[in-house]
Amino acid sequence: ILIGACNLPSQTNTTKHWVGTWATAPQLVEPHNMPPAPGLTNNSLRQVVRVSIGGEAIRLKLSNEFSTSPVTIHSIQIAASTGGHTIDASTNRELTFDGESQITMEPGGAVVSDPVAFYLKPRMNVAITIYYGETSETVTGHPGSRTTSYIIPGNDTQVTDFSGAITAERWYNINRIDVLSPTSAASVAILGNSITDGRGSNTDKQDRWPDILSEILLKNSETEQIGVLNMGIGGNAVLAGGLGPTGLSRYERDILNQPGVKWAIIYHGVNDIGGVRTEQAAIDKANALIEAYKKMISEARERNITIFGATILPFKGNSYYNEHSEKCRETVNDWIRHSGWYDAVIDFDKVMQSPEDPARLVSTFQNDGLH
Repeated sequence: ILIGACNLPSQTNTTKHWVGTWATAPQLVEPHNMPPAPGLTNNSLRQVVRVSIGGEAIRLKLSNEFSTSPVTIHSIQIAASTGGHTIDASTNRELTFDGESQITMEPGGAVVSDPVAFYLKPRMNVAITIYYGETSETVTGHPGSRTTSYIIPGNDTQVTDFSGAITAERWYNINRIDVLSPTSAASVAILGNSITDGRGSNTDKQDRWPDILSEILLKNSETEQIGVLNMGIGGNAVLAGGLGPTGLSRYERDILNQPGVKWAIIYHGVNDIGGVRTEQAAIDKANALIEAYKKMISEARERNITIFGATILPFKGNSYYNEHSEKCRETVNDWIRHSGWYDAVIDFDKVMQSPEDPARLVSTFQNDGLH
């Protein structure tokens, strides 16, 4: 994909704009992924994320979209992570909302913090510490964080030592970090499922394929100001079923409405295809996916977003595979490659298929025939 500060700028400064540097797709947290004891209410949670591009002023978005009750936060602090539960205390800053430390998120809502001066380095690990009041029994979050979070009892904002914390590989309520960037900076947002979300990657290593993409972009002077937003949800489907809101229903929220988005990648559909079991279902599902892609492409173009299509990986050897699902995958991939609807195509299928059997992933890149 190619294109081609210390003090907060005033509102009239038009040389900078907000660009997403990190984001995750919110969903209703399933029962088995809920926060472990002691839970969130009146307790403290530290969550670590790795951003893509850097800058000198940031803001944080939080989501309560899938919760049925309000969530009160007494304070949120952000700092440079020094590994695990520890932070560089000299960098710790409290975030505010309309000038206030405390914020209550209504059910179904989201909030964005006031801008704060913060020296954010590219690919920096950031610790977000939330001191909760009352929370909802139903929780908005992102279960597939592949990153350790830390919970301690109590919500004293002076307590920044999280030694002995209860851990969970989940994110709760955090949704996006934006950085104030030059107008030349922009982001690429990726709509996907567990392959994009990071299934098979290593906990706390930040080595999902969108992370690798970010590292590659940062090494090139022409692309070093491109933020990468991973909007994958494990088990997610484009059309119906699966985990979380469907790709089609969350597309505007997760892709089109991201600040500073200039490019989008649609790498989504294998969980829809994996349910195909008959010849007619293969035809119907392929047609439905293609219509969904057309809709998303058209909506991106209306906003001057360049859109890339990514082919669906092979999955022979996985339970998704049968002759009909394979035919559906081939039909969809043929359309992605040759229809001309996308501005460009990323052919993951060709790169990742086994030379001996193109219906299988090359063995060095798989752990279950799918991821």
